[in-house]
Amino acid sequence: MDNLERYFFHIAYNGTNYSGWQRQNNAPTVQETIEVQLKRICRQHIGIMGCGRTDAGVHASQFFFHCDLPNDIPKENLCFKLNSMVPADIVLYDMIKVEPNAHARFDATKRSYIYNLSLRKNPFKETFHYFKSNLFDLNKINEVAKILTEYKAFYPFCKAHSDVNNYNCDLSICEWKQTSAYDFELHVSSNRFLRGMIRLIVGMCLNYLEDKITLEEIHHALQNQTRLKRDLSVSGRGLFLSEVVYDYI
Repeated sequence: MDNLERYFFHIAYNGTNYSGWQRQNNAPTVQETIEVQLKRICRQHIGIMGCGRTDAGVHASQFFFHCDLPNDIPKENLCFKLNSMVPADIVLYDMIKVEPNAHARFDATKRSYIYNLSLRKNPFKETFHYFKSNLFDLNKINEVAKILTEYKAFYPFCKAHSDVNNYNCDLSICEWKQTSAYDFELHVSSNRFLRGMIRLIVGMCLNYLEDKITLEEIHHALQNQTRLKRDLSVSGRGLFLSEVVYDYI
């Protein structure tokens, strides 16, 4: 419509207190929290579209959403106003005017996630997943993580009953890194991700460390697009959406 302008908003959030990004009927979400405050400012409902659908408890150190704002809404201090109204676990960094057909979800060319894992319980790192084991071997866990970049379809790492047309992902990076004596990160990049995919990948890596599954079973599942006989979906608390890439911003 002629009286609307489309904007991308660059934000970040701690997902601990939310049931994911996407609005739900009976649970608090990041989308709803922002939309409620936008309505207060604009005096009308403004629907927003996120670049993805993070699960309950999952965080985003970089996230984008788009929305169409009426021309008569002052834009200069909109981020400032929203930041003063949303909870402290959500921050809006910037808003960018884009073309009317730009789309935060469909136009993203790459997404990157980081999963934080710690071998030592730490009350000051509540966003880390605590792995209660002394079996962590960086070389061994990367042996299995890097296998995934050899494949294009990932049905074994998609949450059951997901409504998708295909299971194809262009997985360019899947690598564990050690960041301190007790802390590790899994870095994963792809053009798209399936529902629950990274949490299932992390669970597979940990099961492999504990010799609960073999490389042969993982290859078989990926080659035949079948479920692993033993899978594990880890907590979302250690997962961050860390980067979203567009060709035009």
